[in-house]
Amino acid sequence: MTVIDTPAAPTPSKKPAKRIGARVRAQRKEAIALVIPALLPIIVFSAIPLISGVALGFTDATLARNAETNFVGLDNFVALGGDTRFWGSFGIGLVWAGSVAGLTLISAMGLALLLNSDLKLKSLTRILALIPWAMPPVVIAIVWRMIYNPNSGPLNGTLEFFGIPGVNWLGDFSTALPAVIVVGVWSGIPQTTVLLLAGMQSIAPEQHEAAAVDGAGAVRRFWHVTLPALRPVIIAVTALDFIWQFNSFGLIYVLTEGGPGGQTMIPPLFTYLEAFRNREIGYASAMGNVLVLAILVILSVYLVNQFRQNRKVRA
Repeated sequence: MTVIDTPAAPTPSKKPAKRIGARVRAQRKEAIALVIPALLPIIVFSAIPLISGVALGFTDATLARNAETNFVGLDNFVALGGDTRFWGSFGIGLVWAGSVAGLTLISAMGLALLLNSDLKLKSLTRILALIPWAMPPVVIAIVWRMIYNPNSGPLNGTLEFFGIPGVNWLGDFSTALPAVIVVGVWSGIPQTTVLLLAGMQSIAPEQHEAAAVDGAGAVRRFWHVTLPALRPVIIAVTALDFIWQFNSFGLIYVLTEGGPGGQTMIPPLFTYLEAFRNREIGYASAMGNVLVLAILVILSVYLVNQFRQNRKVRA
């Protein structure tokens, strides 16, 4: 009987594994080196001021010269709980942000449908639709103050031409907030339109063609094809727009400074005036902390909803 010795299986070399590990470590170092320049401005201009603002909310800091800053614990938050002016501005802020986000979505949806159709001079129309996006909020507010001017504004001039008496749009209690909301919607339409238009163009044309073959008209195709496909975009755009508008400051500050009589006083503007007009930095920081918590709650609801939607898609 002949015994054939089978050669032993070669042991895998450890050198390739070491080389792969070294390569991964080198890639990680390169990634960290590339990320650090982007993180530094965020840390310096966002994280550190946020932490400082949270800490100031527990002190009696003021802008008075040579004033001492003492730790007061929860005193600012206790006082804030009974501050009807702040909670009134909080309610106005919710009305402002909700109205602007909702009306912007409706207006942008119509404009996106128009731009997604076979429109003549489509490129020019898209450029004109994006003009408000290129204008800073301060410039937008100045332009609309001129439009709303009760004495020489073109809006009142048009009304008087048709025999309708002019209105003090930004100075009347009943029209100030709606007038400001109109400006917020006008300035927010372009970016929402771009996102909705991108979502519409990602829908396969075969879906609309199949619905048309089944006898669905334009309205039914929008309701049963376009709208369901745009649902993730609509939720994301509306939630982020609400958060953005709730935190907005410059537009209303230039338009009304919170007036008349606090009718357009939103929380960020109230906090700013408390800090730099009344010089109560500690109390204003406590207001800022409450606003941060409110935004985190809204953002958490949005993220939880997105997580559930992603799980349904994967399932």
